[in-house]
Amino acid sequence: MPDAAAFPFPSDHPLTPAPALAEARKDGAPVRVRLPFGDPAWLVTRYQDAKDVLSSPAFGRDAGRAGIPEERTARIGPIDVSNRTIMNMDPPRHTQVRGLVGKVFTPRRVERLRPWTRGVADRLVQEMRDQGPPGDLVRDLALPLPIEVICELLGVPSSDRHSFHAWSDAFLSTTDSTPERVQENQARIDAYLAEMAALRRSDPDGGLVGALAREHHEGSRLTEEELLGLLRALLIAGHETTASLVPGFFYLLLKGDGFARLAADPGLVPGAVEELLRLVPLIRPGSFTRYALEDAEVGGVHVPAGDQVIVELSAANRDPDAFPDPDRLDLERGRTPHLAFGHGIHHCVGASLARMELQVALEAMAEGLPGLRPGAPLDELRWNEERFVRSAEAFPVTW
Repeated sequence: MPDAAAFPFPSDHPLTPAPALAEARKDGAPVRVRLPFGDPAWLVTRYQDAKDVLSSPAFGRDAGRAGIPEERTARIGPIDVSNRTIMNMDPPRHTQVRGLVGKVFTPRRVERLRPWTRGVADRLVQEMRDQGPPGDLVRDLALPLPIEVICELLGVPSSDRHSFHAWSDAFLSTTDSTPERVQENQARIDAYLAEMAALRRSDPDGGLVGALAREHHEGSRLTEEELLGLLRALLIAGHETTASLVPGFFYLLLKGDGFARLAADPGLVPGAVEELLRLVPLIRPGSFTRYALEDAEVGGVHVPAGDQVIVELSAANRDPDAFPDPDRLDLERGRTPHLAFGHGIHHCVGASLARMELQVALEAMAEGLPGLRPGAPLDELRWNEERFVRSAEAFPVTW
C-alpha cells in the first residue's frame, strides 16, 4: 500500500468495499492516505483499532478543538459539518445535547411504536399487491415507510410529509442539486421547523419538538442554531438512512436465496438485519473524520495531536479477526457486535429506531410478498454514490 494513497479508494460496486481496504487491513497498522482536498490522514480499517478510536477521548469530532480550520474539514456532501451539529460536537456540549434526545429513542419507546410501524408497512405492501407487478422497492416501501415513522415521532402533520421528503432529498444530494438549490431546501426545512417549534413550545403534548423548543426558550441549553440543526438532523437522518439501507438489504437478499429463506422463516429476520447492517455500507467513505486532540497511539502507530483519522466502518465490519468468513452473508450468524451504527459516544442515537424499522420492512415484505424477485438485472441498478448515504435511484421488483 503506497504512502498517502488517494482516498476514497475505487470500488467495483457501490455496495462492495474497495479491494484496497482489505489490502490496508492486511497491513495491520493504520496507513497514510490523502483526502480529496489534499490533506493527509490516517486510515483505520481493523475492527479493534476502529473501536479504540471511536471510544477514545483522545479523538474528537470538533475540528476547531484540533486547530483545523472549518474550510479544511471533510464535507458530508452539502451538509453543514461545523461543530453546530450534534454529529460534530465533543463533550461536554455533545453530552448535554445528546441527553435531550437520547431518551426519545430508547428501545422501550421504540418498541411501543412497532405495532403502528408494522401497520404502515403492511399498508404499503398491500398497496403494492393491489397495484400489481411490477413495483419499485424504493418508491413503494423504502422511502415512504421511514418518513412516516420519523414524522410521526416528531409530530410533523401527514399533509407536510411529502414536502419534507422532497426537501431533504434535494438537501442531501451532491449530484442532482446545485449549491443554491441545496441552500434553498435547507432554508425551507429550517423555516418550517422553526415555525413548528414555536407552535409546540407551549404545548405539553408537543412531543420531541416541543420538548426541545422549550429547552431553547428557557434559556439555556440549546441555541437557535443548535435547535434547528438538531431537528433537521433528526428529521433527515431519521428517514434517509433507513430508506437507503432497505434497497441495499434487498440487493444482497435477492442475489441469492436470502429473501426466500426469510419468507419461509420470518423468525430469521432480527438476526438477518444485524448481518445485513454489517455487510451493507451506508455512509460514503471518509464522511466522518476524527481529529487527534492529543498525541495518541492506534494499532502501534503514533498519531500526533492535530492529525486527521478516517475510521472506515465498512472495512472494520469485514475484519476476519472479528467475523469468521466475513464476506459471506450468513443469516444465522446472530447479533454480531458490528460497527454499522458507530461506537462510543457518537453511536447512532437512532439505532434502536432504525433496527425496528428495518425488521418491520423485511417482515412485512417476507409475509406479504413471499414471491418477490428482481424486476430487472440487479447489476443494472443505479446507485447515488456521491451522496452522504448510498442509495438506489430505483429498484424494480416483481412477484
